[in-house]
Amino acid sequence: MTTIGLIGSGHIGTAIARKAIEQGHDVVLSNSRGPETLTDLVAELGDRARAATAQEAAEAGDLVVVTVPFKAYLDVPVEPLAGKVVIDTNNYYFERDGHYAELDEGRTTVSEMLAAHLPTSKVVKAFNAIQAAHIVTEGAPAGPGRRALAIAGDDADAKQVVTDLIDSFGFDVVDAGPLAEGRRFDRDKPAYGAELDADGMRAAVAAG
Repeated sequence: MTTIGLIGSGHIGTAIARKAIEQGHDVVLSNSRGPETLTDLVAELGDRARAATAQEAAEAGDLVVVTVPFKAYLDVPVEPLAGKVVIDTNNYYFERDGHYAELDEGRTTVSEMLAAHLPTSKVVKAFNAIQAAHIVTEGAPAGPGRRALAIAGDDADAKQVVTDLIDSFGFDVVDAGPLAEGRRFDRDKPAYGAELDADGMRAAVAAG
């Protein structure tokens, strides 16, 4: 059993929390509006869930999920995430986030920018290219045809932690390579939102 901290409790964060609890983990939820705004969600999720500040969720989590709008990435607490595996679910939507020249020009990626903000954390990009509802509904036992999700990261051990979590949620994992290769399953790429098995996902990632 692991405690999973969630910085952000929107659709993706809530879906990950539901699946984590299903698998026997504890979750600590946070958002930008304060723990008191999560009372109903925590009550719905049950005894394995509690609400906290982002700082507290970061401190409590053995594994921490950052699932906030990209424009808020600099608000993610740094010190309590030192040395920890951090899953980044972020996507860059300029319509919401405003324009970032370094992203528009392809000089870096959203996950690399989060990793620069969290220099001693082990950032793994995952869960950005699946509809939130599908995290809860589309998982299946291991076997032919199981849906696959792509990940990217620079630390092999951290990627294994995330791979094991995704597998427990009912999905195969396709490793796209280093964190910079996360661009291959960003918005508008063939792998983004694609409902594919591992072979199909590998091809989509390669095409990205």
